[in-house]
Amino acid sequence: MPFRIVITGAPASGKSEFIERLKTEPEFDDFVFLEEIARRLLEEDPSYRGRWAEFHHEVYRRQLAQEDALKGRSFITDRGTADAFAFHPETAAHYGTTLENEYRRYDAVILLGSTAAMGEPYYQQDNIRTESPDEVMALEKATFNVWKGHRNFFEIKAETDPETKYGHLRETLFEIIREPK
Repeated sequence: MPFRIVITGAPASGKSEFIERLKTEPEFDDFVFLEEIARRLLEEDPSYRGRWAEFHHEVYRRQLAQEDALKGRSFITDRGTADAFAFHPETAAHYGTTLENEYRRYDAVILLGSTAAMGEPYYQQDNIRTESPDEVMALEKATFNVWKGHRNFFEIKAETDPETKYGHLRETLFEIIREPK
């Protein structure tokens, strides 16, 4: 049986960096790793910032398509379909789906806490990550609220030491893939 795992969190939570590291772990050799779609879309077309509904609809649509194309292979994805609902709740109605339907798409969800919770110098903005620390924490709360109802929801808090946080992520993932479904 394939494993379908979401790693989610607000900006600056370590999702992308940690997923890159997981790709080198032998325990995950059989997994496909899916990159975050939202960041890629904003890099391709920054004008999406003025068209949020269209942006989140496209994020959801592309996420669904890339997961469905895997046809039963194990994957770890940088955000899942329900992340679009945290940022734009109307997306669920637009696609005629519910949180419960989206939860069934995944075996486990791991939310990583953002460095914005620790302030400077831990939280760093860039050309895509433009939110203030307060805005990031509001996004983290919305993401938490969207995913907290998943039957296998895990939260890993922000850490001043990225190695400690990565260790917690690895332990959680090993617990998930070693448990019978």
